[in-house]
Amino acid sequence: MSATTAIKLWTLQDFFEWQQTVDDRYELVDGFPLKMMTGASRRHDMVVMNILGELRNRLRGKPCVPFTADGAVETRPGQIRRPDVGVDCGPIDPNAFLASEPTVVFEVLSPSTRDFDRLRKIGEYKAMPFLRHIVLFEQDQPVALLWSRLAGSHWDERRIEGLDETVLLPAINVELPLREVYDRVLA
Repeated sequence: MSATTAIKLWTLQDFFEWQQTVDDRYELVDGFPLKMMTGASRRHDMVVMNILGELRNRLRGKPCVPFTADGAVETRPGQIRRPDVGVDCGPIDPNAFLASEPTVVFEVLSPSTRDFDRLRKIGEYKAMPFLRHIVLFEQDQPVALLWSRLAGSHWDERRIEGLDETVLLPAINVELPLREVYDRVLA
């Protein structure tokens, strides 16, 4: 018998079958489940809920639908991430675990995930073929960092700052006013 045992990387099917049996939320990273951080601040949660509410209202009756971090995106083959909020513009299967055509992803930055979200996740998101916009929101000030896909693999990056500003998402024909995103969040 060998002293070393081959480590088997999880498939998407393995992961999603297992994920249904546990209460916590996980991502699939490099073939292994990685527990997501829990216990976000109320401020973080309020920004997420405001984004989701605004998207729900603005996309009603249109082909794209928003999803929460219970949904997932495949950033590369076999790698699953769970953005705070996303928009899926592909065929909707109520029994699916993955967004079929994730077009926009949103992350709300918190002190514990800030560097990871800004450095590693942005690179993974940019590699996704259907993705057109990536939006990072600060939780303590009205600031959004917006990446929009141009031709091919080129991305435009913009900083949007102030409650009177708006995040423009032409791929889904939506405008998100920062005043609405930060409603009841900032004193």
